[in-house]
Amino acid sequence: MSHYSFLIGLGSNIAPVENMALMVKALLPHIERITLSRVLTTPPVGMNTHRHFLNAVAYIESPLPAEQLKIITNQIEAEMGRDRSDPDSKHKDRPADIDILCCGKLDDFVVKPASAITDEYFLYPLIEELLAHLAGDNTPNIQQGVKIDFAGLFFGEAPTAIYRDANPGQKGVLQQTADR
Repeated sequence: MSHYSFLIGLGSNIAPVENMALMVKALLPHIERITLSRVLTTPPVGMNTHRHFLNAVAYIESPLPAEQLKIITNQIEAEMGRDRSDPDSKHKDRPADIDILCCGKLDDFVVKPASAITDEYFLYPLIEELLAHLAGDNTPNIQQGVKIDFAGLFFGEAPTAIYRDANPGQKGVLQQTADR
């Protein structure tokens, strides 16, 4: 079975520590592994709010094409309380924001500058860190990550891979390692 490779952006500015973990946990039934950048606090861009975001970038592989993965990410956002039917939802506070930044091959991602992947400049350091990590290179020195310790998941301070245990006899078991 062939797999598609994706870079996805994760963000939340409503109960962000909890919701970052819940987004990762909600994605795991659909993928075997998610490799995350560190989690950074970022100011809101293009919206009038006092709530800062927590943001991360993730690398995933999935047998699903982008269109089907987008349906799943939209469902996760809706289940977490985001109203995508609101035409102004892009400019409102949100518990979950999951964006597919690009689809392709990992080898193609690592040679692209972050600006060729997204115009969301606040994600550039996270993309650069994650791609360096995936390529086995030294990761760039960026601001300290936010520790996420919720719902049995621990990540955020450094690039981390979280695995789903696909053994049906081990329901809900997650294995987590800090790569390299």
